[in-house]
Amino acid sequence: MAEFRLNGKAVSVDAPDETPLLWIIRDELGLMGTKFGCGIGQCGACTVHLDGTATRSCITPLSMAQDLDVTTIEGLSAAGDHPLQQAWVDEQVPQCGYCQSGQIMQAAQLLADVKNPTDDDINQAMSGNLCRCMAYARIRRAIKKAAEMTPMNAETTNG
Repeated sequence: MAEFRLNGKAVSVDAPDETPLLWIIRDELGLMGTKFGCGIGQCGACTVHLDGTATRSCITPLSMAQDLDVTTIEGLSAAGDHPLQQAWVDEQVPQCGYCQSGQIMQAAQLLADVKNPTDDDINQAMSGNLCRCMAYARIRRAIKKAAEMTPMNAETTNG
């Protein structure tokens, strides 16, 4: 039995330790915002935060989440009003939208680490998150806009 906190709520899951966290989040706990992309941790669509660190959930075994905080796109802000989510809408970032939850979660890690990122900071931090629609210029603009918005002192705004 694995126990961890998902978006601030304690959960218990009875699954093999080696089960990828992605499948626990989606199939066992029913949160569909985190996406399956490549299955080898290379595209970033499955990015969640594990104790505040951007992590590829498709290659993270359930055992790694034991007693930790897991934050998905649904937990970034219950109301969808996190500065990154607002900036994503304002800058009309998504086209197909498939990679966007992973992009936002990676960007949240960046802004937690670097309050006013440069283009180089953004390019480096986001380099492992692929967007087949090529929305990279809009993603960069949205990250910069979010950095200018309300300071993000906590990972989640839903308490």
